[in-house]
Amino acid sequence: MSKRNTPQRRHNILALLAEQGEVSVDALAKRFETSEVTIRKDLAALETNGLLLRRYGGAVPVPQEMFVGVTHPVSSYKRAIACAAVAGIREHARIIIDSGSTTAAMIAELGRHPGLVVMTNSLNVARAISELEHEPVLLMTGGTWDPHSESFQGQVAEQVLRSYDFDQLFIGADGIDLNRGTTTFNELLGLSRVMAEVAREVIVMVESDKVGRKIPNLELPWSSVTTLITDERLPQSARDDIQARGINLICAAISQEQ
Repeated sequence: MSKRNTPQRRHNILALLAEQGEVSVDALAKRFETSEVTIRKDLAALETNGLLLRRYGGAVPVPQEMFVGVTHPVSSYKRAIACAAVAGIREHARIIIDSGSTTAAMIAELGRHPGLVVMTNSLNVARAISELEHEPVLLMTGGTWDPHSESFQGQVAEQVLRSYDFDQLFIGADGIDLNRGTTTFNELLGLSRVMAEVAREVIVMVESDKVGRKIPNLELPWSSVTTLITDERLPQSARDDIQARGINLICAAISQEQ
């Protein structure tokens, strides 16, 4: 199987795991005619998405008891939003991916875009990128660790960002104020605004249930936002309000394959 068929290969790995109860790196590499390094990256990516557990030399299914009271980390709506975001990335683009579960959902698809340069302030995003089969050039902001947002913040991170210029910023939000812009519970707003300053296009990624939330801290005013990607549940009245501000609005539909 061609290395370009990574999603299909990973789907087949999960099917084999369900059938056999466990899989080995060696057997998978032979079956799919690829390297053990590639298979290990596949297993790492699938484990990151909560679909299996790695063990020495292979992987096993996630025990059912681990799902009790736990919500799957990536919803169908997040995946749809992430796919719509990745579809707008050009080859050899220089992009920023902010911390957050919706932005992190993009990572699995980035390997399809050759020559990317990706800057992030998130250790989780950086780790997931490092496990891609066709790994982009990875840059980290550094700075002061903020446990609330699980990301680096502060003046050092801002200075690093200002040393570059980027094509696109992909950023989430705790809420969308239809009158003001994106809002957040986090009071550390400086880095998000610098990210928006150094990117030619600012893409906000949120599930539609966050639109209309009243949160005190304004993160990015509408004047700083180029595109809002949300899901198909967004009411028409909210769509009209957002588009009236000149924002490129994308309401992603859930794929039948998800």
